[in-house]
Amino acid sequence: MAISNGLTGEEFARRAFDFLIIGGGTAGLTVAARLSEIPDLLVGVIEAGSLCQDNDIVNCPGLAGRGLDTDLDWKFETTPQVGLGGRRMPWARGKVLGGSSALNYMTWNRAARQDYDDWKDLGNSGWGWDDLLPFFKKSETFHKPSAAVQNATRVSLHDGDVGDDGPVQVSYPKQFSASHSLWHQTLNAAGIESNDRHLSGNNTGCWTSVVSVDLRTCTRSYAAAAYYQPISSRPNLVVLTEAEVREIVLTRERSAHSPTWKAEGVRYSYRGVDFTAYASREVILSAGSIQSPQVLELSGIGNKDILSAAGIQVKIDNANVGENLQDHLTTTLVFEVDPCLQTPDDLNTESIMAAALEEYHTSRTGPLSMVPVSMAYVPVSRFMRAEELEVITQRLATSNVTDEYDRPDRLEAQRRRFTARATELGHVEYVFDLGNWGVACPVDSTGTNKKYASLLQILQYPFSVGSVHIQAPGDLGSPPSLAIDPQYFAGSHRGLDLEVAVRAHRFAERLCSTEPLASLIKEQVWPIPGTTDTDDDLREWLRSVLTTDWHPVGTCGMGGRGGPRGGVVDDRLRVYGVRGLRVVDASIMPLQISAHLQATVYAIAEKAAVMILEDWDIRR
Repeated sequence: MAISNGLTGEEFARRAFDFLIIGGGTAGLTVAARLSEIPDLLVGVIEAGSLCQDNDIVNCPGLAGRGLDTDLDWKFETTPQVGLGGRRMPWARGKVLGGSSALNYMTWNRAARQDYDDWKDLGNSGWGWDDLLPFFKKSETFHKPSAAVQNATRVSLHDGDVGDDGPVQVSYPKQFSASHSLWHQTLNAAGIESNDRHLSGNNTGCWTSVVSVDLRTCTRSYAAAAYYQPISSRPNLVVLTEAEVREIVLTRERSAHSPTWKAEGVRYSYRGVDFTAYASREVILSAGSIQSPQVLELSGIGNKDILSAAGIQVKIDNANVGENLQDHLTTTLVFEVDPCLQTPDDLNTESIMAAALEEYHTSRTGPLSMVPVSMAYVPVSRFMRAEELEVITQRLATSNVTDEYDRPDRLEAQRRRFTARATELGHVEYVFDLGNWGVACPVDSTGTNKKYASLLQILQYPFSVGSVHIQAPGDLGSPPSLAIDPQYFAGSHRGLDLEVAVRAHRFAERLCSTEPLASLIKEQVWPIPGTTDTDDDLREWLRSVLTTDWHPVGTCGMGGRGGPRGGVVDDRLRVYGVRGLRVVDASIMPLQISAHLQATVYAIAEKAAVMILEDWDIRR
């Protein structure tokens, strides 16, 4: 359903906006909601997707993931990955009001204190843990678990660490999968302690995860439901959906020092017709780590060689646009488990799904009320022997500045994560839940009595660093296409990610042979037993099955001390060389973090809204 506050695309363009926001996703709607708290400001949002209401695929926790590869998804795809044997990989991004917060698996966590302090240490003032913590809290309302939940599993009340009056509703589920009761005991037996304050800046250990689910309704709490729908009647907030941005309108300014550019507005297409809307104060780009650099390049901001090849007039030459792409790398072990267990695979039949939906809508209970919450973040020192870690540290110690890390201080931050902080940070995330989560796993439980469980291993600090760029059109007159190249297991440090993945996989095997979790498991089915007995075989298997955890960052990173030579935006998120243009989304993160992204993106947007009002000297 398209919405535009009753306006057509042409009428939207006629409004005299103070601020125009490109992208009605996680960050964009957060900024829009906060700026529109000032009645005198007129705020416009342009979103390519539509409003999705009363849709179980979005709202129902247990159907997380069902929105992927649907009309709610941009359905991006990477370029052929050399490090993965030439495979292309699907990359999901939300094409819906609320963005990817409408499609994700609702995990709500924060990275280590040091991850954010690393941003500040690069010269980005105001971006450390202590600076961001108030904005984490501002975005959320934490619902304390009931006595029944506290008795059922090990949870935390997070006293002093969480917010109690923010738009996003976060909680523990009311029900847990049958395997979760064994999670803490198993990890503890394997030497990984439980962490009762994983939202406090130390994320190592195992825990029961908080999720972005409204405990009152047992529905997904995401940007559209949390930040937009409660205030959608504000007359000074205008959202135009099903409109695709073509470019940011830039005009040349003359100054006493040098010519500069100013963002004046946005050209967009609505129902096949192009329009231009204008903003008297700022254009705010919140299209995400894939499309924010794309929009900048289409507007003439980027590497001059890439722009020229695509037929785009070069306005600001900044080779950092679209570079520094970092993602979390994921592989999965799959096991056959006790056939008496209820798993998500059971919902594959029409009758069982109908019964589960009936239970969910009637009582907000059952399998569709549950999401994965068995989490652990494990330091690299816990699963790599000293001599194996030494190989990595020696290679890092002798590394020069490379294409991936064109700044010595950025490379040094990554080095410290695997040397001085090898025992402190959560280098690999482990997630266990019932059901077959293996993307390439060939097993099928349909028509059988077989049940499955999965253990995901997700590398948090990748050495694989890639790019997102427009490409020259293939046909005369066609728009430039988009090349997403994360460079998995490639580049100067291609061997390092692979070696960490090998050792992380071996530790996962150990976890699944540890009691009491081992008592659930009948046999391993993926990888096929016998095919990964040697490390060389395992490396080949990892190349064939590695996938994304959909956490891309960095493509419009903050430049810190390097300024425009080291990034795309300054620490106020203003695009270098352009007046009246900011980027506010995950693309501004200069270094990857050890966490799912959504809580951090909300905090970034909350902080950005405050900075925007400060810079314009607008007081509430």
